[in-house]
Amino acid sequence: MTDRPRSRAGLVALGVVAACLVLILAGLGVWQVQRLHWKTDLIARTEARLAGPVQNAPAPEDWAKLAADDEYRRITLTGQYRFQDEALAQAVTQFGAGFWVMTPLETPQGWMVWVNRGFVPQDARDPADRSQPQGDQQVTGLMRMSQPDGAFLRSNDPANDRWYSRDTAALAQSRGLDRAAPYFIDRADDQSADLPRGGLTVVQFRNSHLSYALTWFTMALGLALASGYLLRREWQKNPSRSDP
Repeated sequence: MTDRPRSRAGLVALGVVAACLVLILAGLGVWQVQRLHWKTDLIARTEARLAGPVQNAPAPEDWAKLAADDEYRRITLTGQYRFQDEALAQAVTQFGAGFWVMTPLETPQGWMVWVNRGFVPQDARDPADRSQPQGDQQVTGLMRMSQPDGAFLRSNDPANDRWYSRDTAALAQSRGLDRAAPYFIDRADDQSADLPRGGLTVVQFRNSHLSYALTWFTMALGLALASGYLLRREWQKNPSRSDP
């Protein structure tokens, strides 16, 4: 069987296809570089908020102005816990599976903020197994935005009081609470041995965009070199060959 050289039209068609694939791979690399800049900026802004001064928790007149960039600000608030309206949201931490203890804190002005007081293991879900500080409490921690709908493949079930995410609006509605903030506070660790255990917020952003970009660019370069070599070899077999 002879190695029949391809026609010029065929070689041109193959060259166009190869060029399109190279451009697609290079475009994916550029997209990952853009994602890298976005993620790096996000991490820098988040670290700045974590290192910033403690601010007063946003009041109702400021709720409409809140945005994603406000998350992880350090805030403080004074009020009284409403333990009768407490809820448990499923959680997995370094201490194993259990629950976040979500308790509304009522301010002297009458509006409320849900506070994630911390983690309790599955065998300590009874209210008697955790602290319930009475009277005015000053809570300091990280602002977190509401987590609507639920977790991956698991929707919140307010009717049965099963919570897989900290959806402040749904929690407030299930407890009949008005004027509840659209954010919650992850309470800072108070160094106490009592449950619930606070200060377990994990602030970590995966940033693999550089390695992804290098992978796409390497694939684009490899395809360009390989296709260029093969097309040049085919063209040299019979450069004067005319189309049939």
